[in-house]
Amino acid sequence: MGLGRLQAWMLGLPTAVVYGSLALFISVLHNVFLLYYVDTFVSVYKINKTAFWVGETVFLLWNSLNDPLFGWLSDRQFLSSQPRSGAGLSSRAVVLARVRALGWHGPLLALSFLAFWVPWAPAGLQFLLCLCLYDGFLTLVDLHHHALLADLALSAHDRTHLNFYCSLFSAAGSLSVFASYAFWNKEDFSSFRTFCVALATGSGLGFVGATRLLRRRVEAAGRGAGCPALAVDGGLCGEELLVGCKEAGSITLGQYLQQLARHRNFLWFVGMDLVQVFHCHFNSNFFPLFLEHLLSDHISLSTGSFLLGISYVAPHLNNLYFLPLCRRWGVYAVVRGLFLLKLGLSLLMLLAGPDRPGLLCIFIASNRVFTEGTCKLLTLVVTDLVDEDLVLNHRKQAASALLFGMVALVTKPGQTFAPLLGTWLLCFYTGHDLFQQPSLAPVGSAQPWPEPPAPPPAQAPTLRQGCFYLLVLVPITCAVLQLFTWSQFTLHGRRLHMVKAQRQNLSRAQTLEVKMV
Repeated sequence: MGLGRLQAWMLGLPTAVVYGSLALFISVLHNVFLLYYVDTFVSVYKINKTAFWVGETVFLLWNSLNDPLFGWLSDRQFLSSQPRSGAGLSSRAVVLARVRALGWHGPLLALSFLAFWVPWAPAGLQFLLCLCLYDGFLTLVDLHHHALLADLALSAHDRTHLNFYCSLFSAAGSLSVFASYAFWNKEDFSSFRTFCVALATGSGLGFVGATRLLRRRVEAAGRGAGCPALAVDGGLCGEELLVGCKEAGSITLGQYLQQLARHRNFLWFVGMDLVQVFHCHFNSNFFPLFLEHLLSDHISLSTGSFLLGISYVAPHLNNLYFLPLCRRWGVYAVVRGLFLLKLGLSLLMLLAGPDRPGLLCIFIASNRVFTEGTCKLLTLVVTDLVDEDLVLNHRKQAASALLFGMVALVTKPGQTFAPLLGTWLLCFYTGHDLFQQPSLAPVGSAQPWPEPPAPPPAQAPTLRQGCFYLLVLVPITCAVLQLFTWSQFTLHGRRLHMVKAQRQNLSRAQTLEVKMV
C-alpha cells in the first residue's frame, strides 16, 4: 500500500520538478569531481608530471571537440529532412529520444565517475581514460538535458520555470561539497571511496527513475491523455510537426556552419559567452590565490573553507531570485544589469584599495557568485537562439543539442585562456612566477591554502598589489567587453516575440500540412 502511494505521488509530480531533478543527479557528482580529481591523482595515486600534462592536453582537445561532435550525431537528421518510407519523426518522438538517451547516459556517467576513485591501471593511463570517459558522458547528459529545455517549452515564462527547478536542485546537489569534507582523507582513502560509491549509486538510480517518469508523461500525452504539467504554448503539446514529411536537400556540416556564420545574434552571443566562460574559470582558478594573498591575515582557514564551499551553492540560490526577474523583465535586461553590477562593484573596489578586508571578502565572494549565476542564465538565451535558428533556416525541427554543442565549441577555449592569461599577467606585472613556488593545495584538501613562505619584505607588497589589480581589472575589462557585445545582440523585446510567434505559426502550418496529407 505504501509503495502504491509512493508511485502515485511520484506520478503526480510536476514535469518541471522531474526535469529539474536531473540537475541534482549531475551536480552531486560533478562538484565532487572538480574538487578532488587532481588531488586524488597527484597526492594519492602519485601520477608523474609528464603523464599528468599529457592527460590534461588530450582532455583539453577532447573536451573542446566532443560537444559539437555529439550534437551533430544527435541532431543532423533534423537538418536534412530526408523522408524514409513515408514516416516522420514528431517533436514528441524527439523528446522521447532525448529522454531515453538521458536514461542510458546518466547511469554511465555515474559509472565513469566511480572509475576515478579505484586504482585499476597505471596512474597516467587511468587519468587519461577516466577524464575522457567522464567528460564524454557528461557532455552527452548536458547536451540532451539542455536540449530538452528548448524542446519542452517555448515561452520565456515556461523556460524560466523549468530553469528555476534546475537551479533549486543544483543548489541541493552542491551540498555534496560540504559532505565531502567529512570523508576526504588522503591517508585513508576508503571512507571517501565509499562516499563516492553512495553518490554514484544515488545519481544512477535517480537518472533511471526521473527519465522513466518523464517518458511516461510524454507517452501519455502522445496517447491523447492531455498534457498535464508539460509546456503549454508551443512546446511538446502544441508542436506536433514531422521531420521528413517533405522532400528537402540534405545539409552537410559545411553548409550548417555557413548558416551559423550568417546568424548574427549567434555570433555576438558566443563572443560575449567566451568572455563569460573565461571570467567564470578565472574566478575558480584564482579564488584560493586571492584568499591567500589578500585575506589570509584577516580570516581563518575554516572561514576560507566555508567561502570556497558556499561559492558552489550560492550561484544556484542566487538564480532563484533572478529567474523571476527574467520572467518580468526578460533575460536580456537581467543579464545586462548583472554586467553593469559587475562593472560598478569592480570600480568601487578599485577605488577602495586592497586595505579593506571586509570589503575585499564581500567582493571576492560576490564576484564569483554573480559571474557563475550569469553563466546559468545564459542557457535560456541559447534556447531562444534555437528558436531563431529554426525560423531563419526554415528547419523541420529545432536542432537544440547541435546548437548547444556549437556554442560550447566556441566558448570552451575560455577555460584554457583563464589560467594561462591570469598567470602571465601576474608574472608580467610582479615578476612572480607561480610555477616556481610550491603549488597551492587543491580546493578539496583539508587545508585550502598553505601557509605562504615568508617572502623578502620588498616583494610582499608587490605580489599582494598584483593580486589586487588582477582581482579588479579582469572583471572591469570583461564587463566592458560584454556590455559592448551584448548591446549588439538583438534577440529580445519585439524581435524575440516575433521569432516565437513565427515558430508557433510554422508549427501550426506544418501540423496542418501533415493532417492534409
